[in-house]
Amino acid sequence: MAEVVKMPKMSDTMTEGVVAKWHKKVGDKVKSGDVLAEIETDKATMDFESYQDGTLLYIGVQEGSAVPVDQVIAVLGKEGEDYKTALNAESTVAAPSGSSSESAPAATKETAPATAAAPSAPAVDLSSIPATVIRMPLLSDTMTEGTIEKWNFKVGDKVKADDSLADVATDKATMEVVGYEAGTLLYIGVKEGEAAQVNDIIAIVGKEGTDITPLLNAPAAGSSSSSSESTPAATQETAPATATATESDSTGSPEDDSRVKASPLARKIAKDKGINLNDVKGSAEGGRIVKKDVEEYTPSAKPAAAPAESASAAPAAKAAAPITLPTVLGEEKFTERPVTQMRKTIGKRLSESLFTAPHFYVTMSIDMDAAIAARGKINEVAPVKISFNDFVVKACAVALKQHPAINSAWLGDKIRTNEHVSIGVAVAVDEGLLVPVIKFADSKSLSHLSVEVKEFAKKAKDKKLQPAEMEGSTFTISNLGMFGVDEFTAIINTPNAAILAVSGIQQVPVVKNGAVVPGNVMKVTLSSDHRVIDGASAAAFLGTLKSLLEEPVRLLI
Repeated sequence: MAEVVKMPKMSDTMTEGVVAKWHKKVGDKVKSGDVLAEIETDKATMDFESYQDGTLLYIGVQEGSAVPVDQVIAVLGKEGEDYKTALNAESTVAAPSGSSSESAPAATKETAPATAAAPSAPAVDLSSIPATVIRMPLLSDTMTEGTIEKWNFKVGDKVKADDSLADVATDKATMEVVGYEAGTLLYIGVKEGEAAQVNDIIAIVGKEGTDITPLLNAPAAGSSSSSSESTPAATQETAPATATATESDSTGSPEDDSRVKASPLARKIAKDKGINLNDVKGSAEGGRIVKKDVEEYTPSAKPAAAPAESASAAPAAKAAAPITLPTVLGEEKFTERPVTQMRKTIGKRLSESLFTAPHFYVTMSIDMDAAIAARGKINEVAPVKISFNDFVVKACAVALKQHPAINSAWLGDKIRTNEHVSIGVAVAVDEGLLVPVIKFADSKSLSHLSVEVKEFAKKAKDKKLQPAEMEGSTFTISNLGMFGVDEFTAIINTPNAAILAVSGIQQVPVVKNGAVVPGNVMKVTLSSDHRVIDGASAAAFLGTLKSLLEEPVRLLI
């Protein structure tokens, strides 16, 4: 008897899975233990093995499609067996209860005429169509949509399995999309510069001349022609209203110029000058009045006022001449640009962090005189130039081992205290901010850290960082010292429990041995998640960081 195969729950947080690749096709023999497909979960891509023997009778999910856990994805059974019985039985079990058996015939009778009027097309087995749907892939853990920056092929071109079809801009980098299918590019669904949601159809590759209509129509659900049918009616209804409005415009008061077609700037200038726009002739399309028309307008002579009025106005004019202010003209200007995937993700994640995690801030001043002297001596012999940021990264790594509460993460129902130290270092790029991660930073020397930070910074600016290089941080550092910033606070990079904001080294008067002398001071501010870290723990961590940077020889032990 045929048995349905459902999307398995492969992790504790998994709610749906994406069929990344089918290893079997309809008609293939399958043994227990054979890999049926590769399933992409929220955490990893894993092999999905069959638990029964038989023939693969039906595949219900295209590669790249997302499916909720426990939804049918395939049917296994004996060769030639009718798999529809198993599918119907499964759909019957899944149907919502509570519907009345008596109401069913009535519903059937009511819908029958509509069905007869528009006979449905016979179901098409999508797996039999010699074409493969290419969907927007999930290229990073935070990606929800991608923007097609460039198509490397056009419809009708022959493509190979390893060809890069397009360049896609994600929230973190620009990456290539490979079709993994040889054939002809039959369809492009997203234009260059446009965004598509993850799993949306972006292209179709297959045999030349294939009818791809069923593949394009398959994802659509609940569409109706009612909207298209109602459009003409709406047009007909609004047409008379428009005509009426036009008529009323033409019959408006000659003193009222509110309905005259004019640009906002022209209307403002006319108001300032006391010009009635009914008297101005527009030079723009459709007789629209623009700035130039108002500035060049010369009012015609008006009828002379009554002699009595002129006589009475003259003394008043002599008594108090009004002060005339010059008319200052300006033009409001602005530019707009679309929000990039990176900015969307930065906005979403930082908003969630700031409004979800209760932040508190602890600031400490650090005497950097010893660090400056040590850096000078180290750079005389070091194979690479050590920066003050390298000192901070190394000091944080050592301090985090001594204060594991700071090296923690809030996971909702539990707090994870990390025993390893992986530090994210925020790097500013044109579109926003990227955070490459220095893995196991506590076990690396200053020279090692310096080389790795420089390489990541270059990759970030060249958009070459890979998603794996930006994952797994346990603590984050944001350094604005190179911009001369005196002090600032940073938003926590969740799920980390803390982030350190590092300011510039300032030359200020300090008290040493009872005397005021010049000193070099750097302020650091620790932003902490109060659900995980208490004030005393944050202060203790900063105390250790301060002692390490004020006695940098301890970093070399």
